[in-house]
Order: sequence, then structure tokens, then C-alpha cells
Amino acid sequence: MRIPMRVDYGVRALVELAMRYGDGPVQTSVISYRQGIPESYLERLMSALNKSGFVHSRRGPQGGHSLARSPQHINLHEIMQELDGNASPLDCLTLPTDCMFAGSCAQKEIWQTVEESIQQVLEGTTLAHLSERQSALTDTADPPIDQWVPVDGPIPASV
Repeated sequence: MRIPMRVDYGVRALVELAMRYGDGPVQTSVISYRQGIPESYLERLMSALNKSGFVHSRRGPQGGHSLARSPQHINLHEIMQELDGNASPLDCLTLPTDCMFAGSCAQKEIWQTVEESIQQVLEGTTLAHLSERQSALTDTADPPIDQWVPVDGPIPASV
């Protein structure tokens, strides 16, 4: 199973917001810098996440993005469905009438089991889980923020 870049970037942006949940809006430039997501792509992605109800976005100097719901109430399955649509490993699982072997295919059963297992893991994994794990990993792996060296420009003021 391949995770599309749109889903990867979307989840990373949402985890960043989950880590700052309740602290007010986070600017796109900060999310972009901290998550290594191109800012122009992230702007379009955040617009889509806003339209789908995952984030609230506010323009202006005090603007930015924040989660629209608690991180405990947003799971990976919802995010994948919104950003990727059909994440099924085979088209015949979602459109069985398109396959002449759908009723007599041994592979279909195994792929159905795989899909159900993946769905169960995604439904059971919330942004709260991921943000807690991310915090634990970055607390031990990253130097203090004032020691970061920017790759392509200055550190945004509100990082």
C-alpha cells in the first residue's frame, strides 16, 4: 500500500496542529517549516482541509489554522477518505460489478481482509495518538529550536 503525498502532507500538517491544539492559530509558514512541506502546496492543502471541516482557517496577521475538532475525535481513516477518496487496494473491492471474476476470485478474499485490517488500524489511530508519539520522538531527537539551521531561508518568527 502506498500513501499518496497529499495524505502524508495532510496528516503531518494536522499532527502539527494537534501538537499545538488550544494554543491559537498556527501560520502556514510555521507548519511548512516544521514539517518540510512546500508552502504553496500546503496553502492549497489547508484550504481543502478547511472546506472539509478538519481545520478552521483565519486570514490576516493574527491568522492561521487550528483544528476544528479535538485531536481525539479525528482519526486517520477520516483523513485518508477525505484526501485520497478510494484507498482500496483493488478496484473490485469498491466496484465489484466491474470485474467478471468478482464472485469467484480467491485474491479478492485476501485483499478484503487486508483492507479491513488497514481500516481498523486507521480508525483506531487519532491525531491525539500521533501528536503524543510525535512529541515523544521529537523531544529526544531534535535539538532545541534556537539551534536549528534553516535549509532555505530564515526561521519564521512564530516557530
